[in-house]
Amino acid sequence: MPRDTPESSTGAPLLEVRNLQTTFDLTKKLSIQAVDGVSFRVHPGETLAIVGESGSGKSVTSLSIMGLLPKDVGRVSAGSIKLQGREITTLSDAEMRDIRGREIGMIFQEPMTSLNPVHTIGQQIAEMVIRHQKLSKSRARARAIEMLEVVGIPEPKRRVDNYPHEMSGGMRQRAMIAMALACEPRILIADEPTTALDVTIQAQMLELMQDLQKKLGMAIIFITHDLGVVAEVADRVVVMYGGQVVETASVEDIFRNPRMPYTAGLMNSIPRLGSSINKKRLEAIPGTVPALTNLPRGCRFHPRCAYVQDICKAALPDLEEASDGHMIRCVRWRELSLNERQAS
Repeated sequence: MPRDTPESSTGAPLLEVRNLQTTFDLTKKLSIQAVDGVSFRVHPGETLAIVGESGSGKSVTSLSIMGLLPKDVGRVSAGSIKLQGREITTLSDAEMRDIRGREIGMIFQEPMTSLNPVHTIGQQIAEMVIRHQKLSKSRARARAIEMLEVVGIPEPKRRVDNYPHEMSGGMRQRAMIAMALACEPRILIADEPTTALDVTIQAQMLELMQDLQKKLGMAIIFITHDLGVVAEVADRVVVMYGGQVVETASVEDIFRNPRMPYTAGLMNSIPRLGSSINKKRLEAIPGTVPALTNLPRGCRFHPRCAYVQDICKAALPDLEEASDGHMIRCVRWRELSLNERQAS
């Protein structure tokens, strides 16, 4: 069941992203906008889910926030990212290194590509707290053991000296969470953190992150394509397609009353208890996400949309507000009854 939206969401945001544009220079003459005009806010104690298919711009958005775009080709070309009111797109590499880990932590999809294989788990956690909290080596090691215990790794005093390859996938993911939270950041970005895990371990990871969120009071940006996970953890949802936000609302509104055909298509592609799943097949969205080098004119979803009309092909629709906080990028949203299909 969706969680109650935290009361703090009405106050000042921890993170505010405004009209973010991220550009990749593929050649001297060819550039693409992987993120195009994305805006959202994240408040203390809130979980914001960013959802969409592969290629929609979710992960590039998170890398833009973290300042981890590949320097040779990627850059934030326009827009603003403010952390507690402080603009961070103009910070130097050294200043961003101070923010990463201390202010914003990040969990990546595959720990084996993010953890250093030649250093123990304990060394990697200790390095983080030595840098940001100025602890001695002995105190940093004690902190690493404490964090391994917090995330539920058995025998933490022994496991602290393990190398990543000596741990299972689930334990490596827990170690990654321990590292991300060692300095108690205000915001945790989790980029597809449960995709490579089996269902049982996935459930444990989600429960762990929610428990730690309550203890630390941090905000979470949860990036995923799994709507089941979204229903479990999110307060609000941002749906992305073709590098843009196409719908955003509370998790309850998104699931009960999706207004954008793409969002409804994502909903119709997942099974539900008590639905007519045994009477008809799940609906798949036809086609694929367009290449950023060849975006269609007008609504970027129109080549795959069952409700497309000529007006959809004419011009790119604006993001409009349907109700309090519910935004939709679709010229036909007022006339469509997508929630009726959801209930069928």
